[in-house]
Amino acid sequence: MSVKEWFGKKIDPISEFREDHRKVRDGILGIAEALDAKDIKKAREILGSINVLVGPHFRYEEEALYPALKKLLGEYVDQLFGEHDGVISTAKTAATLLAKEALTEEEFALAKKAALGILVHVSNCDGLAILSERFSKEELEGLGARFEVARKAGVPLIEWADTIRKRQKAA
Repeated sequence: MSVKEWFGKKIDPISEFREDHRKVRDGILGIAEALDAKDIKKAREILGSINVLVGPHFRYEEEALYPALKKLLGEYVDQLFGEHDGVISTAKTAATLLAKEALTEEEFALAKKAALGILVHVSNCDGLAILSERFSKEELEGLGARFEVARKAGVPLIEWADTIRKRQKAA
């Protein structure tokens, strides 16, 4: 039985996980294009959309997926939390820069570098989907339910990192 057949109308955590990564990938590339065009407003809007999407995604990962993956990956999971620290810090840097009305050439380059730096995590993280396929139907249903809870809460990334995240706050 395929994962899709298991889920019906429930959230398929693997499909949702991968689709989020596609949206973030495209958003980051959109930010880079907007910055190349010196369109701060567009870059800011895209970053805002990513912030809203990624908050529930990171929350799901840290509160449900990463603990579940511990049985397959062991202590490597701690590195995944560390990657999140870096992404959160980078997102805050990008948000600070893009909050300005005008940027210097150096700031445009820094904002683009910050955005593109997140792509590495997106790529690395997407590989976790293939490991998730090894979970039982019950484990996947539980993960799907946890993903749905995180989505319904809808807390954007930076707000979640600053107010809810259990791990020590990223700089």
